[in-house]
Amino acid sequence: MNLKKGISQLATLAVIFAILIVLASPARRYIYWSYQHLGVKIGINFNNIASKSYVSFIKSQSGELEKDNQAIFLNRNVAFKDAIASKRVDILGESTAAPGEKWIEIDLSDQRLNMKEGDTTVGSFLISSGKWAPTPTGEWRVWTKLRYTRMQGGSKALGTYYNLPNVPYVMYYYQGYGVHGAYWHNNFGQPMSHGCVNMKPEEAGIVFNWADVGTRVVVHN
Repeated sequence: MNLKKGISQLATLAVIFAILIVLASPARRYIYWSYQHLGVKIGINFNNIASKSYVSFIKSQSGELEKDNQAIFLNRNVAFKDAIASKRVDILGESTAAPGEKWIEIDLSDQRLNMKEGDTTVGSFLISSGKWAPTPTGEWRVWTKLRYTRMQGGSKALGTYYNLPNVPYVMYYYQGYGVHGAYWHNNFGQPMSHGCVNMKPEEAGIVFNWADVGTRVVVHN
């Protein structure tokens, strides 16, 4: 009886030890990535930005600059850097004769966002789409624009937690998925996000100033 109890306790300790090793290793981020992507494959979205509560969180925000600039990305403190969008007249539709509806094309294969007027591309920028969770493909319309917003999610245990105040030039188009500036990395052209579409802050501002609530957003591979 004591032998069985001892074996059971050893097995429990072995499982706990294995979990601690995994959580302490760099592999934990890839476990999180697999966890998020597997959910999408079987029709369940584990990403918190896809929840109704996150949409309510977005709607509670004012779009004003917060005084708290302490930012965390992938469990690490990062510096906040504000950015003002430059006024690029050549791609804001003021000097182009491109006919047709304004719309946004997001090409995940090329990691690019294209500003379109009809069939004409009037602006094209590198992006970073989903790495820790996929960026959904489909067609939507911008449902709100916020000059600044707070974003938070991920997992502290798996090293993917983020809590980012004053995310600039945000345009949400589907649940909590949006196009926005990212001040916490400079790896545009490579997937880096938890599902949103990251851009250089000043370039996100150009798209933000050009687009409206209701602008069509098409995301494809």
